[in-house]
Parts: sequence; C-alpha cells; structure tokens
Amino acid sequence: MTRLTDRSCRRCQGADVPYTGEQALALMGQLHEDWRIVEDGKAHPVLDPRRRRPDGEGLHLRGQGGRAALMPDDPTPLPFLAPCRTLPAAAPLGWVRRGWQDLRRAPGPSLAYGAMIVALSWGVTGIGIRMGSYWAVLVLLSGFVFVAPVLALGLYSISRQLGANLRPTLRRCFAEQKRSLGTAMVFALALLVVFLVWARAGSMLHVFFPVHARPDWTELAGFLTIGSAVGSVFALVTFAFSAFSLPMICDRDADAITAVVTSVNAVLRNKPAMVTWVLLIVGLTAVGFATALLGLAVTIPLLGYATWHGYRETIDASAWPVH
Repeated sequence: MTRLTDRSCRRCQGADVPYTGEQALALMGQLHEDWRIVEDGKAHPVLDPRRRRPDGEGLHLRGQGGRAALMPDDPTPLPFLAPCRTLPAAAPLGWVRRGWQDLRRAPGPSLAYGAMIVALSWGVTGIGIRMGSYWAVLVLLSGFVFVAPVLALGLYSISRQLGANLRPTLRRCFAEQKRSLGTAMVFALALLVVFLVWARAGSMLHVFFPVHARPDWTELAGFLTIGSAVGSVFALVTFAFSAFSLPMICDRDADAITAVVTSVNAVLRNKPAMVTWVLLIVGLTAVGFATALLGLAVTIPLLGYATWHGYRETIDASAWPVH
C-alpha cells in the first residue's frame, strides 16, 4: 500500500477528490491520536494543536489549530523499537473515557464481542467445576489474564474504524484480525509459555501450605501472601509484554519481538501512568467477576478500546507501514 508520505494533497492542488472511508482509515493510522476525520473530509487536531511533525515533502493536513506534515520515507532500516511519549499519571483515565465513548458509539458490535467473552468464561468455569475442583476454576480463570490481550484484537479494529468515522462491523473486525493473526499467534505462544510456567510455579507453592489439619489465619495469610507475590510477578511480566504490543501488531506491519520490546520500553518509561492503568484494569475486571462474569460483556470491550487509545497516545509507530 502507498504510504501517506509518498502522496501529495490533491485538495491542496485545487482538486476536490475526497478519499473513501477505507482509504481514510488506512491513512489515519499514520497520524497521531490527536487527529480525527470529520464530516468535511479534513483531519483536525482535537487536543494539543502545538504537537506537530517537522515540515517536509508529503501530504499536508490542515486543521483548526495547526499544521502537520509527514516526512518522506527514510531509506534507513527500521529502528529496533518504536519511541514512546511521556505520559502524566492520569493519562489512563482519558483512555477509559474515550473507550467509553467508543462503546456508546458502537454498542452492537461491542456487546456482541463481550457476549462471546462471557460465553467463553462460562465454558472455562464449567470445565473447572466438572473437574470437581474449585481450585481448578480459580486457576483457569486466573489464566484469563494471559489470554485477554489476544482476545481484544477485534476490539482494536472497532476503535480504529470509529476513529475514521466508519460504521464498525464484526465482519471487518474479523477480516483485520485475520490479517494480523500470524504475528498475534507468535505473541500468544509466548503468553502460553508464561502461563504454563506460572501454573507450574503455582503448583510448587503448595509446599508452603500449612501441614496442620486446621491451620490458623496467620499461617494461611503467609501462604496466600507468597502465592500472591509470585502470581503478581508473572502478571506484571505479562502486562509489560502486552500493554501496547498487540495494538501495534494490529495497526502496523511489525513483528512480535519489536512490538513486545516497544511495549516494555513504554511501560518502564511511564511507571506512574502504568500504575494507574493497572489499577483500572484490576478494578474493571473485578467488577466483571463480581457479577457472575456478566459484567465482562461491558468491561472487556471498554478495556479493549481504552488500550487502543492508550497505544495511539503513547507509541509513535509512524516508521512502520500501516496494515
């Protein structure tokens, strides 16, 4: 596909030939999160108009408060990772707010996707109960932390379509999901390895379980503290790997290693914002579990949309071609 930087602005040259919705969607992927396509066919900055790129040859998009121009293609090799922006601690609150707006703009596809997540969660719970162990249910549902990022691929597509003023459809979501499925599966395999190691570590923690028939609460508290600490380490590793990697895989023609390294770098450079983001994820997921998993039909799409907006605000992946 021809990159935005290789084209000239036909409107600037006097011609009035608007792009189609699909063309606009592809080109918007090369702009910053602050830009939107509006009814008149122009892209306008809606947040900080002072944020701009250096002037250069390419397509100039004029907005209400500033001017942005993309530099021509650089023949040098792609960098090892995509640079990230510095975020304030409260930035994830804005991601959730924009995610809620996306949910309200596309309730049908969002709730349909959420219903599939709820059905999958109920199926996993049923398997655990049939195994006759509530511990199995707990372990299987805890593994949800490791697979949820992969399940959200279609949600990123919905936010992407909404950003281009397109009417989101599940058919287009699955089509885009299929396009990035190969790289996403490599990432999912890495998460599977982490999950298996975590499950093995969890089984080994039983050596810390009190040997008494009726242990007191202090002994149980020690066991639970050690188990929670070990589980938190694996959860944080998974979070750092997947915070921004899968949206980048969905948006850009980037390999899994580049996306993961980019995500880890952005997490380490924005620790206060990431603490806020983790607390929001835990809180919204807890709401879903507290409602017999029904709440996941809303919280998972909300978190998926918020993740997409977080990626667009944090990662500058303009050096990679758009899918």
